[in-house]
Amino acid sequence: MLPEDLQIISVDDHVIEHPNVWLDRVPSKYADVAPRIVRAEDGNDFWMYEGAQAGNFALNAVAGKDPKDYGLDPRSYDDMLPGCYDIHQRLTDMDTEGVHAQLCFPNFGGFAGSHFAKSKDKELAEVCVRAYNDFILDEWCAADPARQIPLLMLPYWDVDACVREFDRTADRAKSYTWPELPDRIGLPSWHTDHWDPILARCNEAGIPLSLHFGSGGNPVVSPEGMSTNFTVAISVFALNSVSATAELLLSPTFHKFPNLRVALSEGGIGWLPYILERTEYVWERHRWYNDVNKEVGPRELFNRGHIGGCFISDNAGVEMRHLIGVDHIMFESDYPHSDSNWPNTKKILAETMLDVPEDEVRKMLEDNARRFYNFPRSA
Repeated sequence: MLPEDLQIISVDDHVIEHPNVWLDRVPSKYADVAPRIVRAEDGNDFWMYEGAQAGNFALNAVAGKDPKDYGLDPRSYDDMLPGCYDIHQRLTDMDTEGVHAQLCFPNFGGFAGSHFAKSKDKELAEVCVRAYNDFILDEWCAADPARQIPLLMLPYWDVDACVREFDRTADRAKSYTWPELPDRIGLPSWHTDHWDPILARCNEAGIPLSLHFGSGGNPVVSPEGMSTNFTVAISVFALNSVSATAELLLSPTFHKFPNLRVALSEGGIGWLPYILERTEYVWERHRWYNDVNKEVGPRELFNRGHIGGCFISDNAGVEMRHLIGVDHIMFESDYPHSDSNWPNTKKILAETMLDVPEDEVRKMLEDNARRFYNFPRSA
């Protein structure tokens, strides 16, 4: 059951950026190409970026709606809860669902900044990342630092630029969003030394990376599964998290960087017992002829706390929590996305945790997140 003094922390929610996030922050020379909102004749709002239409909200802002009203059709700010984009209303919506604190991923920029990675002008892209981070630090999280965990972007397409932005913001950041499977989006994999300069900084500073599923590309599904029957893609996006877990645990990453932590944001946890058992089984038999660490296996790496599993609604995972390790599990609400249970989050959690001991509930719903993200309770 839920302890009375529990402060539920969600480690995966989303901010819908308000129309002036970039216009208020980028240099004037970029005003015509920076992200801005244009209202179409049909009343829907679209982002414009580098002079072209660049996306809408669709499923990303449906909190409070009946699932019968979900869809991929264009939307407007008028058709969403103000809490999607207004931090003061967001705090009220958090109170409504019983969430004390949250960590928010970007919307327009992509989970890890993937939209900016596709920019024609990479200097503009870096400027936009800086502007977004300033918005998160100085406006979004500053409204109530005890309830908003600063998650920032890095221009991951340029390691030197990553280092510059890390050095500029690390004293205020609690995490950075990062692609879960960089090799699937045309970049070097976790097995290379390409990322060492930024991973070394995260390792030294003790700042974790948050790997939201889908940040490393779409899941492998049928054409229909990505279009007319998107239920397929939504159902298997977490397979990206499964792959990322295997890649990381069997790569040199955690051996080189013993303090590095990554969260499998929105990846679920029900599959973790299998992949931990499977990677350990394979490592025992096949490590001798492969380029893999021969001394420390994947299960030990996981037990050391390198990876945090995150769940929204995962009864199987909660049931198997001891196979995973209660210390490695965190909760996420996903507001205002379509997986969110707002406004019934706390109610559903109470039902899910009915037979779970209070000390374990406290770990999974608050304490693990505070430790993982170095986000202590305020006085």
